[in-house]
Order: sequence, then C-alpha cells, then structure tokens
Amino acid sequence: MPENTAPDGATTTGAPHIEFRDVVKRFGDNTVLNDLNFTVAKGERVTLIGPSGSGKTTILRLVMTLEELTGGYIHVGGTPLQYEDQGGKRVRVSDKTRRRTTTQIGMVFQHFNLFPNMTVLENITEAPIHVMGLSKAEAISKAEGLLEKVGMSDKRDFNPSQLSGGQQQRVAIARALAMDPEILLLDEVTSALDPELVGEVLAVLKDIAAETDISMLIVTHEMQFARDVSDRVMMFDQGSIVEEGSPEKIFSDPGHQRTRDFLHAVL
Repeated sequence: MPENTAPDGATTTGAPHIEFRDVVKRFGDNTVLNDLNFTVAKGERVTLIGPSGSGKTTILRLVMTLEELTGGYIHVGGTPLQYEDQGGKRVRVSDKTRRRTTTQIGMVFQHFNLFPNMTVLENITEAPIHVMGLSKAEAISKAEGLLEKVGMSDKRDFNPSQLSGGQQQRVAIARALAMDPEILLLDEVTSALDPELVGEVLAVLKDIAAETDISMLIVTHEMQFARDVSDRVMMFDQGSIVEEGSPEKIFSDPGHQRTRDFLHAVL
C-alpha cells in the first residue's frame, strides 16, 4: 500500500498516523519481526490476524515503547518514537520526546492491568490527574462520563477484585480513553474472558469505533469483530505480512494459501 493511501484508495493528508519503517525486533537469537514496513492512516482501523507467536503483540508493545526496537524506525504522527535517522546514523530520541509522543497512545491489554488497590473511579482518574494535569473534579467528571459510556456507572466505587473479567476490561477501556488518545492499541482484549462475557466488551469497542475518529491497531482472534470494525486486515505469519486488504477481501476471498489455512482453522 502506498505510504499515504487510505484503504479505499483515497489519499490522506500529511504523514501516516503510525509508520513502521524497516522494523526489526529480536529477542536474543529469535527474530520476531524482520524488515517490517506498513502504515496506519489517521482514523484508520487496522486489525492484525495470524497464529500465536507471529509477532502481532510485539508490534503493539513497540508502539507503546514497552519493547525496544532492534532495528528500523517507528513514527507516530510524523514524530520518531524510539530512534531517528540523523544523517544516516540511527540515534535514540530523548526520553522527553518519547514520553510526549506516547501520551497520544492508549493501550488496552489482554489481562486488564487495573491497579488492584484502587477503586474503579480511582483507576480512571489517576493518569488524567498526574499526567494530564486535570483537577480532581475535572478528572472525576470525565471518568463518570466514560463509565456511563462503557455501562459501568454503578461500579465506580468497587475494587477490581469485585468485578467480572468483562467488567474489568470495560473499566480498562474507559481508563485508556480517559487520556484522550489519538491512537488506541487493543491486544487480544477478549482472550482472557469467559465466552459469555466477550460480547459485552466487543459491543463497547464497536461503539467507540463508530462514534470516534481514533486510529486503532487491533490484535484479535475474534474474526467477526475484525470484520465489523476494520478498514483493513493484515495477515501475519512468522513476523511478516502475508497479505492485507479489506475485511471483505481477506475473509471472503483471501489470495494466499497461508491465510486460507489460518482462517479455516479459526472460523
């Protein structure tokens, strides 16, 4: 896909919202991502599918700077995230630049990662107060609106241990949205849930996709969810993009045998 082309062929303005350029990630001798190149346009929803261990979650963790790049570059809104090219030399960006860039990014994890010693409300207001500088009253007002959005208003004073997995994940989504992210990373957000709780979390995310222009990079095994919310689906295997296209193309008429085999196994 050309660098600034949206999935329907319309050219977007400015830099891609997320750009991976020649990205390499190794863990010891194991190369997880090798020479990875792709972009996400502003407001685009891109879903990564593929077998476990193919590097999908590593991609999200690199964008969140939870993992260090081995090689190559990632740009967010045109700003280098971990390293920049200075006259052909690969130079680490300052911690200040990195922190400023990552404040645009929210991530919802597989295992919720809520603070167990805080109430639901405190989980959501903590970062807006201490990172964004909101007053306590502003942060609470914002949190209450988000709790209403995710259907958790009546649980504001509960601790995470008093909630079901689906409820905890909805709080985690509200917490990510409380930072007004321009980019939302979703890492297998339903895989730790009992099957009957999956629908409630996916319904919240579909609403967010419909009501906002947040760019999303999604890793999921929920193929119907991928079909419903994605502008583009990318099939990964062994750290490389096997193929990419619209949900209709990938799920109804995949061009690669590896994609067909994967979908046959999971659908």
